[in-house]
Amino acid sequence: MLKYIIKRLLLLIPVVIGVSIIVFVIMRVFSPDPAPVVLGEHATQDMVDAWRQANGLSDPLYLQYFHFLIGIFTGDLGKSYYTKTPVIAEIMARFPATIELAISAIIFASIFGILIGAISAVKKNTLVDSAGMVTALIGVSMPIFWLGILLIILFSGILHILPSTGRIDILLQPKTVTGFYLIDTLIAGNFAGFWSAIRHLILPAVALGLYSMAIIARMTRSSMLETLGQDYIRTARAKGVTEGRVIRKHALRNALIPVVTVIGLQLGSLLGGAVLTETVFSWPGIGAYTVQCILKSDFPVVQGVVMLVAVTFVIINLIVDIVYAFLDPRIKYNKKEA
Repeated sequence: MLKYIIKRLLLLIPVVIGVSIIVFVIMRVFSPDPAPVVLGEHATQDMVDAWRQANGLSDPLYLQYFHFLIGIFTGDLGKSYYTKTPVIAEIMARFPATIELAISAIIFASIFGILIGAISAVKKNTLVDSAGMVTALIGVSMPIFWLGILLIILFSGILHILPSTGRIDILLQPKTVTGFYLIDTLIAGNFAGFWSAIRHLILPAVALGLYSMAIIARMTRSSMLETLGQDYIRTARAKGVTEGRVIRKHALRNALIPVVTVIGLQLGSLLGGAVLTETVFSWPGIGAYTVQCILKSDFPVVQGVVMLVAVTFVIINLIVDIVYAFLDPRIKYNKKEA
């Protein structure tokens, strides 16, 4: 297992290089020149040339990419063209909010997705099964921004039980330690702030996680149906094992192996695709901020965010593969199989 983990971590190097080339080329080819955008329409050509020279944009492209690549491996991704703040600081100030939202969404999606999928499989071709699959179909079909607006109207506008925007009440905002408000409020013993953070998190997490919940539910149902048809399930029933134990210990555990793959992929997608949710709920995460930087041609920030998300996605996949071994002892990552 250790050799497998080391091998996968080494594969990060070509992944990082490949992604860096793609994002560098796309930003240079499809984005407008940032100099006029930053300096304004009244900037003279001398001012534009001086700005480009000061920010290294007058160098040949291969030299710009070389500096960018060296910065990735040294942790120096440059500074934002607008705030003059290091890119790492800009990202770290916002990325915890996105991680907190994405993890909350995937927890919601996993719990309810597995529950709906498992019940639908056990109650195959019944009204319960149909209701579960209709719910999954709605989750797949409902646009995130529309669902978010509906949730705000219902729970905030009509029922007045949940806040519609932000991460926490202004007066309860904790001192930043980790950047995760649920953790920071507990560290400070601020239980009112903790509850406020949870209340602010519910609506965006549900809106973001509903699509993933639908995917997980459908995968769980399919995997459970296949597992329930295996010989060892029939053998367990023939031995007199209770149906509940058969479902929990034998069927569900083995059915979760492909579901774990889906959960891992969905978590990676949520980290990189929370833009609409963050915009609708005014969530101060990295998604909406990245879109703003793309529109302003803030190359260093966009490049830094893309690299961070890419590395995070690969690490999540590695964690998923390791979880496989715990769910199914038959899976071994030896030298020959790796």
